[in-house]
Amino acid sequence: MNRLIIAFLLALSSIQMVLPLNVLAETETSKEDLLKQRMSLYVQFEDMLVPWYFLAAIDQYERNIQAVRKDIPSREGVVAIRFSDEYWAGPFNPLIQDNSPTTIDYFGGMGLDGDKDGVADAENDIDIIYTMASYLSHYGPSEADFKKALWDYYTNETIVNQVLAIASLYKKYQDINLDQYTFPVALGYNYTFKGTWGANRGWGGRRIHEGTDIFADYGTPVLSASYGVVVTKGWNKFGGWRIGIRDHHNSYHYYAHLSSYAKEIEVGDIVKPGTIIGYVGSSGYGSEGTSGKFPPHLHYGIYKFNGRYEWAYDPYPSLLQWERTAKAQLKKN
Repeated sequence: MNRLIIAFLLALSSIQMVLPLNVLAETETSKEDLLKQRMSLYVQFEDMLVPWYFLAAIDQYERNIQAVRKDIPSREGVVAIRFSDEYWAGPFNPLIQDNSPTTIDYFGGMGLDGDKDGVADAENDIDIIYTMASYLSHYGPSEADFKKALWDYYTNETIVNQVLAIASLYKKYQDINLDQYTFPVALGYNYTFKGTWGANRGWGGRRIHEGTDIFADYGTPVLSASYGVVVTKGWNKFGGWRIGIRDHHNSYHYYAHLSSYAKEIEVGDIVKPGTIIGYVGSSGYGSEGTSGKFPPHLHYGIYKFNGRYEWAYDPYPSLLQWERTAKAQLKKN
């Protein structure tokens, strides 16, 4: 009997060890398939007035905020775009979940029948993408036209700029799979770091440390950790010479205390993981040009935008993972 119990426990242990690998494989496969399905929808409904990356950027922005907002339900389906009942069915429509194209049009609703099945379904991926493409087509194909369409739809400048950043990334790389990351300090140099999130800071007023300090020698190359758009470059009295890069997940990557910038880096530039953006220094804690008030290091922080406001979160766990990945890749090469 004891032998049977032991054999059973060993078998169960083997299953538990194998199962996560299988689940992981299935998850990765599902992600690839999902990205292909999304891209297929974007391309299906693009035209001369609505490039696919405009649709993809809005969809990704909506997905981003649903992931971090408890007051917004996550939409089940391939796309994440959600329309309000009033927008879809019409503000004076007595049937707030109307799906008849005829009555929706009569009451001034924007919902459309994209798959031509006679139903304008606000839960149908094709109808949703077709409706958004139709909305954008009334403006025009240029970035200025897209910006105007975004403003009329969201009436929020920060949201508009975030969606524009995502669109520019998708346009540049002709891809929506931009989830690769790397460690933000070149591995061939000496550096050290530990979790410093929440530590007390006193200069300029009592505050907490919103990031991770990576100590390294002056001039050590600082790398972009992600795909992103350079949205900030210049002096900050706390961060000294700093650069801010926004990625397609509504995350703002903050690189501070630099000694100098990479010569070719300017606001509006699009970068990828590993692009040199500057060099480690000790600038900050004073008026422009102040340096040497602390040992040289990179202050790295991440801020998330949820459609209403932006907040910082601890980047240390991500840095550990990116360092492991970068070292494994370096060893492989």
